[in-house]
Amino acid sequence: MSKVVIYGRVSTTEQTIDNQIVFLKRIVEQNKWDLIDIYIDDGISGSKDRDKRPEFDRLCKDMVRRKFNKILVWDVSRLGRSLQHLVEFLNDVQSVNCHLYIHQSGLDTSTPSGRMMFQMVGVFSEFERSMISERVKLGLQRVKLDGKSLGRPKKINDVVKKEIINLVNNGWSLGKVANHLNLSRMSIHRILSQHKFESILSV
Repeated sequence: MSKVVIYGRVSTTEQTIDNQIVFLKRIVEQNKWDLIDIYIDDGISGSKDRDKRPEFDRLCKDMVRRKFNKILVWDVSRLGRSLQHLVEFLNDVQSVNCHLYIHQSGLDTSTPSGRMMFQMVGVFSEFERSMISERVKLGLQRVKLDGKSLGRPKKINDVVKKEIINLVNNGWSLGKVANHLNLSRMSIHRILSQHKFESILSV
């Protein structure tokens, strides 16, 4: 019998996760799986790192300890907002002979079609990283052709701000973004904080 767990997450305290958990429990019962545990991160954004999502972190540690062999989630966005982070998690899952069931996507890595989808996700992730890298290189070349300096800009314009936000949303660390754009980590953090504040005001 499969030993399974359920992971759920909602971004705000106004949202409820009850319906998702109830539905996934029914799937467990229908398949006569053994439900070991339920992990819920309540009011936590999927863009946050693993250490900022305590239940997701606990799930990952229990997975390494091989306490279960299948993870059920409602949809892929519950696991995270970055394709890169998702692929890394899928690789971790596979490395311990565990499987992942994503209801909304119909993805079950214990099946041949699910494993094929897993490989496709990895291909798209690599393509995304290549596109980001190429876009950054083209941007730097354009700056050179315009006769502008590639050193640290005195003023960070809107184009640079958008690039910073895009790279972070795609799973880049602050240090990696800072090195890529020749900016300080403090500048990156300030821009992200300002963007978050502006997003709250626009709601």
